[in-house]
Amino acid sequence: MSQEESMEQNFFKQHISQRFNAELEEIHRQVMSMGGLVEEQLTDAVKAMVEGRMELAEKVVVSDYKVNALEVKIDEESTQIIVRRQPTASDLRLVVAVIKTITDLERIGDEAERIGRMALHFLELDRQTGPIKELGDLGEHVRGMLNSALDAFARMDVEQAVRVAQLDINADSQYEVIIHRLMDQMMKYPDTIPRVMDVVWTARSLERIGDRARNICEYVVYFVRGKNVRHISYDQMVQEATGDRR
Repeated sequence: MSQEESMEQNFFKQHISQRFNAELEEIHRQVMSMGGLVEEQLTDAVKAMVEGRMELAEKVVVSDYKVNALEVKIDEESTQIIVRRQPTASDLRLVVAVIKTITDLERIGDEAERIGRMALHFLELDRQTGPIKELGDLGEHVRGMLNSALDAFARMDVEQAVRVAQLDINADSQYEVIIHRLMDQMMKYPDTIPRVMDVVWTARSLERIGDRARNICEYVVYFVRGKNVRHISYDQMVQEATGDRR
């Protein structure tokens, strides 16, 4: 096993203080629990829109408070770790990665709630306009991205993180195809504009979720490599993520 693999698999086992280890393990566990809730929200929201499942849309809307509560709880516990332990180096990077990740997870939850609300609006008016199949394909793609991003975070796997970042390029392409089709439809049939806009905003929310899944992967690179790879191209991210650790 390489030194990097050892670090990625044992990033909680470096301290004399077992209590400190336990605190880091706990916030990491809570992030994964929060991620599971958000993934469920996203799955239900997409099914609600694509399959016309009003009960799922309502479930997504009313359950968002659980994600918000977890975000507050984990943030408070992470802050307390910083105050009590004054972590440095990789320990500090881990806590920072946790704080940033829960922020993106909370915002993914917000986007899922937004999709749920648009699904309710869409279904209440009995509208069947828009490339729903393509929307479902994009939804499944970004759900897979989120799942893989959480897996990368669980194992602090840089290679997995890079693969997810590449998938975000595909998500952007799918989003552009959907938007172009919807724009053409609205220009040809202006009377459909109000109902098509529900689909437009749903597609936009899904594209943003893909961006936030990539963000989570950037935090994995930050923790393992100690390098900030935000706001750079995919090729630059690959170069930073696969270079020698400093």
